Amino acid sequence: MLGGLAGLIVVLVLLGRYHPRSGADVLDWHPTRSVETEVLNEFGDAEQMLEAKNARRRARGLPEIAEEDYRAQIARELPGA
Repeated sequence: MLGGLAGLIVVLVLLGRYHPRSGADVLDWHPTRSVETEVLNEFGDAEQMLEAKNARRRARGLPEIAEEDYRAQIARELPGA
């Protein structure tokens, strides 16, 4: 019984490994957004975060922070930086 189950698993793994089409092709799966779109979204997010941070600083009466200073602050706070 266990040998049959192990054989089935081996056959399925080999079928998945050596099948001429990828799983994405079989399922007709395509990414919804391109890599370029994702990069542009990341830049937009960073701009929005900086703008929100400066809005909070203005509300408290503090001077605005420049993008370079903001990036340096993020780099200091990241682990391993």
